[in-house]
Amino acid sequence: MNFIKKNWKGVLLCLMIAIPSWILGKFFPIVGGPVFAILLGMVITLLVRDKSALQSGITFVSKKILQYAVILLGFGMNLSVILQTGKQSLPIILATITTSLVVAWVLHKILHVPGKISTLIGVGSSICGGSAIAATAPVIDADDEEVAQSISVIFFFNMLAALFFPMLGTVLGFSQTNGEAFGIFAGTAVNDTSSVTAAASTWDSMYNLGSATLDKAVTVKLTRTLAIIPITLVLAFLRTRREQTDHNKVDFKKIFPMFILYFIIASIITTIAVNFGVPAAVFNPLKTLSKFFIVLAMSAIGLNTNIVKLVKTGAKPLLLGFSCWIGITCMSLLMQHVLGLW
Repeated sequence: MNFIKKNWKGVLLCLMIAIPSWILGKFFPIVGGPVFAILLGMVITLLVRDKSALQSGITFVSKKILQYAVILLGFGMNLSVILQTGKQSLPIILATITTSLVVAWVLHKILHVPGKISTLIGVGSSICGGSAIAATAPVIDADDEEVAQSISVIFFFNMLAALFFPMLGTVLGFSQTNGEAFGIFAGTAVNDTSSVTAAASTWDSMYNLGSATLDKAVTVKLTRTLAIIPITLVLAFLRTRREQTDHNKVDFKKIFPMFILYFIIASIITTIAVNFGVPAAVFNPLKTLSKFFIVLAMSAIGLNTNIVKLVKTGAKPLLLGFSCWIGITCMSLLMQHVLGLW
């Protein structure tokens, strides 16, 4: 009862932002619900003079609900299918992830972009957008403004990719009789599921391929999502070493991202259940809830973000995100060419 009394006002405000944002995201999937939630949250927080009664609930949503979203994401992961059909794209995925992380690290040094923002943009660009940022933020102890800035950058280039990649695929001469080449391209070079879906569906529509491109792109995208596991564990280990050097001895167990362990367990449950004949559709409500939780968490992050400060400091992160995006796109095309897929 004390928890409810302390948090209900903040949680209710987040829901009042998240629900219309979720609906808008359905109408405008290229933009997506999380972006609408951040924008609405940033605008509304300018109108609220005193957030003291709301802050506890807002903090709960921005921290805990974000982790619950990642855990529920695991129920969309059939590991046997992903590992079986993702082998072909695995070298491309590893190359693009490495490229993004290296570009983010180099530009962090050159442009003096804050380390946590660089990490979030690098991981978000290379793995799976908002989900990867949601998983990484608690591990590196990023604040809400850093998360908001990273999400904004990532989704901006998501939108551009969804709009322009089908045209780029035509110019580059991807096969128009099957969706394999463009599906791999979309699945490795576009980071958020909604934008991957938009780009792949457009290609299917352009060349009457049914859902061949979409099926390939989503499978590749899910394979990329598994990279959340090693990335977050490595980041937790590095944070432990850094804090031990700077201060006193730090216990890795305290920093270890337990929600990633629950994400793995959810994936294993899904895989075993499906292999024993349970229809994959049974897990669809949990996958949908995961997506809604991300929108809900983004509404809280928007409420904790100063839009004026975000705009003033946005140039360098935007340049970093653009460089990661271009690097991933070029590496995906190069690897496909080397492997004879295009």
